[in-house]
This record gives sequence, C-alpha cells and structure tokens, in this order.
Amino acid sequence: MSSKTIEADWGGHLVKLTWMSTAAPPFNGVTSVHAVCFYEGNILLVRVKTRGFNLPGGHVEADETPEEALRRECLEEGCVEGRIRPVGMIEVSHEHNPNFDPAGKYPLIGYQVFYRMDITSLHPFTRENECTARIWVEPGELPHVIEDHELILCAVEAALNSGSAG
Repeated sequence: MSSKTIEADWGGHLVKLTWMSTAAPPFNGVTSVHAVCFYEGNILLVRVKTRGFNLPGGHVEADETPEEALRRECLEEGCVEGRIRPVGMIEVSHEHNPNFDPAGKYPLIGYQVFYRMDITSLHPFTRENECTARIWVEPGELPHVIEDHELILCAVEAALNSGSAG
C-alpha cells in the first residue's frame, strides 16, 4: 500500500494521518519512531500504561537520530535489540486542527517513522519504564490485539512485505 489517509481524534485534537510507503524518512520533522519487531515469526507488542497494546516506540530526543531513538525505545519498552531498516512513515498534519498550538511540542506537519526490526538479542523483560507487559503475536492476529488507529496495520504490512532486515 503506497498511501492511505485517515482522520483521527488524538485527545480532542483533530489530525490528518497519511501512511507513506517510503524507506527514506525526511531529514527534519521526525517526531517519533516505532518498530515492527520480529522474533521466531511473531511480532512484539508492548502494553504501555496509557496506550494499551502497541508497537514499541516513542519520541526522538533532541540529541538523537531516529535510528538511535528507535534502538533506545525498543530496549526500554520491549527489552530487545536487532537489525533495523525503515519501511515507511505516517505524516501527521495538524493543518485542520482548531486546537493546534504553534508554540507547542509538535510541528504543524510531523512524521512518525516505522522500521522493521529482526530481533537478535532478547533480554529479560524488566518493566522498568512505562511498559507493563510484552507479548508475541502471530501477524494475522495483530488486528485483534493492537490498540491503535488502522494505519498501524499499514506499517505492519510494509514490514511483513520487506522480508528480514539485513
């Protein structure tokens, strides 16, 4: 799937989300990174206290590259490490959000970059950060377990179609 757009309500903020099948994230504007992590044919989901079951990931800190942020988030949330490669991104547009704050945390147009991770190191799950559980889900069961908007499934499909990361 090359492109798909939906509107979503994120805590009272109307955003337009567009999935883009591209392996090259933009230089600027990456606000978060997420990974479809594979281990023995299953996909890792983590239970985040405020978001339910989802892919590991999070915000890019000012001193990090997106890849560094992804590795940190996967280690913190899922206690995993591995080989990564980008598989696509979601453009997050606040252009029609009446509550958008130009001085706020997020840009008018931002990007969530998605990666495929083939896990090479599986560490004991510690629950030291915001995640309370780690589960392994068969790819076909993901739509019944993940608790997020439908474009996440575009990222999963792109990761599945990309084959293993080299």
